[in-house]
Amino acid sequence: MSRETREFMPLSDVALRAVSGPNSRHAALLEDAFHVLVETPGGGVSLSGDSKARTAAKRAVRTIAQRADSGAEVSEADVRVAAAAARRGEDGAGAGPGSGALPLGRRGGPIAAKTAAQARYLDMLAKHELVFGTGPAGTGKTFLAVAHGAGLLLRGEVDRLVVTRPAVEAGERLGFLPGDMNEKVDPYMAPVWEALTDILGPEQLRRRRDKGEIEVAPIAFMRGRTLSHAFVIVDEAQNASRLQMKMVLTRLGEGARMAVTGDPSQVDLVNRGDSGLSHAVGLLEGVKGVAVARFAAADVVRHPLVERIVNAYDAEYAQGRAADERA
Repeated sequence: MSRETREFMPLSDVALRAVSGPNSRHAALLEDAFHVLVETPGGGVSLSGDSKARTAAKRAVRTIAQRADSGAEVSEADVRVAAAAARRGEDGAGAGPGSGALPLGRRGGPIAAKTAAQARYLDMLAKHELVFGTGPAGTGKTFLAVAHGAGLLLRGEVDRLVVTRPAVEAGERLGFLPGDMNEKVDPYMAPVWEALTDILGPEQLRRRRDKGEIEVAPIAFMRGRTLSHAFVIVDEAQNASRLQMKMVLTRLGEGARMAVTGDPSQVDLVNRGDSGLSHAVGLLEGVKGVAVARFAAADVVRHPLVERIVNAYDAEYAQGRAADERA
């Protein structure tokens, strides 16, 4: 290629390692995403390709470098997210640890927003008493809410972290399952336990759970309680009925905050129209102290195939809604 098609970007050593990745895997992902040649001669990265491709690739490299320089781990998922944002013309601002970072994580480095939508979500969690996080699986709604709540707990800003979720798969027939309350509920809370283990580590999680500082319970067991000085997470909220949603929202006591997460397109209730999540969002959006964070397929940070799967299901969901409205 001619000199005019090559551009050099100086980077710190840590940023350069992040852009290159293990066995140059990250560089290969960038090459595939933008059809450029990525070389790391030392002191920076060299991008070769046409002007438009280089411009987009530079945006992705800047995002990755910003994340690495601020101490966060850079995974393949982070590189894909940065590339997707760059292709949309976004520079990744607000998607790094400097904006909404959480000083947690056992794998080295803080837990940080990977997309602009996640950064806005973390900002909402910090500033509002009640935050709804809606959107498809894989966008980090629950994980970031758990991380935020764990941070509040570790800093002593709340006394408890309470996680609740509808047990729709068992028809709320928890009494038929063997074991005590925790053993009955745990199968439904596996994603939350995985997130807490990843954030706190198994020993600290066990210790705080034994002390009652971390509590899980199905929504049915929230009735009649007042949750004070707690951070409450309502997960899979699309499967809570309207009555259940009203009940759990009104459990908030003094010094309490709440995050409600779910995907309105994945309702498992027999009567989909009774889902309390979309109803509550429509009713409460704009109320003082309430914020709504909406995620889209572009915010999926799991395997890249997940975004394409979500898009396919969203299209079918939209067609179904349109057909229902015409009927």
